[in-house]
Amino acid sequence: MNAPTRLLMVEDEEDIAFLVRFLLERNGIEVEHLPDGRQALARLQAPPPDLVLLDVMLPYHDGLELVERLRAEPAWAQVPVLMLTAKARERDIVRALELGADDYVTKPFQPEELLARIRRLTARKPR
Repeated sequence: MNAPTRLLMVEDEEDIAFLVRFLLERNGIEVEHLPDGRQALARLQAPPPDLVLLDVMLPYHDGLELVERLRAEPAWAQVPVLMLTAKARERDIVRALELGADDYVTKPFQPEELLARIRRLTARKPR
């Protein structure tokens, strides 16, 4: 039997974090939630999850800085990163992808689409 997918969600909006956690856990995905960029940077010292779900607009360190830092850490460099953010301008999307994000979903989002994108990204990684 496969181990459940382990996902790290960095999201400062508690309502969004609650809804995403509910959706993912209901679908067998383990969720660790951090509310800001400072805690996310500290988390880089621990073993990586299977996927990072990352907001752009975060306290202390924004999601774009975090993507750069993740890609610079050898243990985290290959972890898929899915941006989930209200920033919907093309230049924001392009910047995130250029910095190393694997996918980008804008808020408001469709729950089943988010789940499908997470499953696609985590299917690539052998466990």
